[in-house]
Amino acid sequence: MLLEPVNLFSAVNQALHIALDTDPRAYVFGEDVGFGGVFRCTTGLADQFGKRRVFNTPLCEQGIVGFAIGLAAMGNRAIAEIQFADYIFPAFDHIVNEAAKFRYRSGNQFNCGGLTIRTPYGAVGHGGHYHSQSPEAFFCHVPGIKVVIPCSPRQAKGLLFSSIRDPNPVVYLEPKWLYRLAVEEVPEQDYMLLLSEAEVIREGSDITLVGWGAQLSVMEQACMDAEKEGISCELVDLKTLIPWDKETIEASISTASVNKTGRLLVSHEAPITGGFGAEISAYIVERCFTRLEGPVWIPPFLLYLSHSTCQQRTSYWMPSTPRLNIRQWKEAFIVCFKMGMSTSLRNAIEENGN
Repeated sequence: MLLEPVNLFSAVNQALHIALDTDPRAYVFGEDVGFGGVFRCTTGLADQFGKRRVFNTPLCEQGIVGFAIGLAAMGNRAIAEIQFADYIFPAFDHIVNEAAKFRYRSGNQFNCGGLTIRTPYGAVGHGGHYHSQSPEAFFCHVPGIKVVIPCSPRQAKGLLFSSIRDPNPVVYLEPKWLYRLAVEEVPEQDYMLLLSEAEVIREGSDITLVGWGAQLSVMEQACMDAEKEGISCELVDLKTLIPWDKETIEASISTASVNKTGRLLVSHEAPITGGFGAEISAYIVERCFTRLEGPVWIPPFLLYLSHSTCQQRTSYWMPSTPRLNIRQWKEAFIVCFKMGMSTSLRNAIEENGN
């Protein structure tokens, strides 16, 4: 297996190249994809595969998704790009009322399972309120579609292959903060990673952390800092939000993380109110109530924090001043760890001066 170090946007580009090369029914389209797109994820595709299979669309998200649904319904692989996740909302009706229900409303006679909607999401520090949102929870409420979020180049390529080839419509959210920041060795060839299978990134015994996408890189750094404080963290990457891997997180003697640690912290960039963390929390409390050592904790997204955002708990993603640096973020995260721990363990840590 040949490996080469690539960043996340290059991994996406490789996946699209292979998808188009191996399946003549595959098409890539969206705003500005013909010259590579604003994040260069589609660079070189139009030159290699022609403008009939890789082409620009008008600035009309509902038109992009409506066309994609029709193309997929005819048996093609429609890979549509929405330039920013913040602008996916004009296409919301097409996604939730047409794409998600296409198979069901026809009694399984027809489907648009060949549809994949790629879109970059999340905060980058300078995107403002129209280029920083994380809308994944909106789509997690809808039966009939899958929601996938990678956190690394290896995942980005393998999960994108799986999304394109899955027999169901997929909303594929790419963390734009990591497009160039995340670099790792990625297989050059075609490979797929299973959807709906979480990954334990690091094992621990005191508290379980669950996240997805760009949040994982920050959480991993926070775990290393927490280890210096004597806190052993188990970090789980969900990868697929719908349908999500309940078994890996749910308490069980042999496999589940929470039963081992008795504590759960879920972190995501999206607003807390109605966020997907609430779904995870509700499920774990329902199934593992007697085995939890403390309450499930869902801390706010602390890339930006000010008095105004503290007063509006559903708006932590909105830019304001002052901005927290990574050290402050991890310090706040460690506080969240301690709040989620049992009283005896927390007292022991405080007695030791930590």
